[in-house]
Amino acid sequence: MYAVILTGGKQYRVKEGDVLSVEKLDVENGRKVGFERVLLIEDGESVLVGTPVLESALVRAEVIETYKDEKVLVFKKKRRKQFRRTRGHRQQLTRVRVDGIYADKSAAPAEEVPEETPRPAVPEKAPEAKPAAQAPEKAAAEPKKPAPKAKKPARQAKSKAAPKAKTVGKKTAAAKPAGKPKKATKE
Repeated sequence: MYAVILTGGKQYRVKEGDVLSVEKLDVENGRKVGFERVLLIEDGESVLVGTPVLESALVRAEVIETYKDEKVLVFKKKRRKQFRRTRGHRQQLTRVRVDGIYADKSAAPAEEVPEETPRPAVPEKAPEAKPAAQAPEKAAAEPKKPAPKAKKPARQAKSKAAPKAKTVGKKTAAAKPAGKPKKATKE
């Protein structure tokens, strides 16, 4: 007889007597724990498959120890950018021994009913604020004025100003552009 359970976001194929490591459970060593999210049970004659879980199924286990897994190194690098990062991570795990697989919770021994598997707490929604009931005087206050429009920044003067025309007597000659002087041509 075996079962497929779901815990810590992973699926495990277990049978009685198996010892396996799962994501950390907040349970003390030596305590009993129950996995209620059972996806499949096979007992040799029939196969029970949940949609997605079997509602009345239970897998009972005993917590052996809580420990840290081996270190995993995470190395990041971006070539030609002088960027390198090395980080280490050790995952918290719980080792459990499977004691029994039950297709019906009522078939489990009454004196040994395990505790429910702790699940992460779902954050509760904050109570909705009622603006009209809380501040009636603000509702009667003057309406807000629209924010003034942001002015566009003035254009900055160019660093190289165009050369100005020089006045020589009555004629106006344009200034010569900077650079190599032109060679005189014979006529």
